[in-house]
Parts: sequence; C-alpha cells; structure tokens
Amino acid sequence: QVRLVESGGGSVQAGDSLRLSCAASGNTNNYCMAWFRQAPGKEREGVASIDSAGTTSHLDSVKGRFTISRDAAKKTLYLQMNSLKPEDTAMYYCAASRGCSIIDFLQSGWWGRGTQVTVSS
Repeated sequence: QVRLVESGGGSVQAGDSLRLSCAASGNTNNYCMAWFRQAPGKEREGVASIDSAGTTSHLDSVKGRFTISRDAAKKTLYLQMNSLKPEDTAMYYCAASRGCSIIDFLQSGWWGRGTQVTVSS
C-alpha cells in the first residue's frame, strides 16, 4: 500500500518560486514518480516524472523553470518551481506507479490529494 501526501503549495506572485514536496509511505523507491496538475475546467496533465534510476522528463511548458527530484532515503518527491506564471495555477498532485507512462499512472497509480498553487500577475 502506498500513501502520498503533498505539501508546499500556496499563493504567490508571478516570478516567484515554490518547492512542492510529496512524502510517501510504503516502498516507492522502485516506482516511477510524477507530478500532475489540473486547473479548473481543464484536463489533468503530467508536469514531470522521474523513474527509479533518476531519469527525468518535463512538460515542454515548464522546462527550464521546474525541476523534479527525489530523495530515496527520505522517500520524498520534490518539484522545484521557479519563475512561476499565472498559467501554472492549478491543483498539483503527486503520483506513483510501477510504469512511467501516463496510462500507467491514470489506470493503476497511487495518488495524493493535491496541493493548490495559485500564481497572480
């Protein structure tokens, strides 16, 4: 059983930074981990993922601004978000899955409850 708890969201101004954290219970070190986000009226989208070897992937619109990382010893996933923009406003979710595809996460992944990020201009 995997339980994920996100933290670190908040309300900031455009250009500010935030670091999201996701604390995991259960053995997630061999799993792919990811951050997703969902804005009101929009579909959930994958923001970034990291596999057990540390290979990362980032959504084009956040490349160069967001960085995903994980600390296996602390069983914690991070998302460093710099140069935030109003279009980054969304609920951010942490997810874990045995595979790294979007389908793996959506169909058989474990999910946290989310943390809200609001960026004002």
